[in-house]
Amino acid sequence: MALLGSGFSTDKFCFRGFLPVKSGQRERELRAAAERDETAIFFESPYRLTKTLATCIDVMPDQQLCIARELTKKFEEFRRGVASELLEHYQSHPPKGEIVLVISGS
Repeated sequence: MALLGSGFSTDKFCFRGFLPVKSGQRERELRAAAERDETAIFFESPYRLTKTLATCIDVMPDQQLCIARELTKKFEEFRRGVASELLEHYQSHPPKGEIVLVISGS
């Protein structure tokens, strides 16, 4: 659902589960995702989303991302953009619920 809603390529994709909690491991995972030519899909905690987006600014500043939230529920939301745009939004509107981070292939 998140992949289709993102509007990113569905030809090749990889679901990686939850991003690591530790910042160094999370950065390595995001860096690897940024270098792949396939769309990458991760679960993320709403409590860590802003930290993850801040890391994405450093790792993949121009790559298109999609935050899919509350899929199949009343307040389902898809928000697309680069990490800096998404971070700005979620700093002023703290995320709630289930979060899926979709990273477009390079």
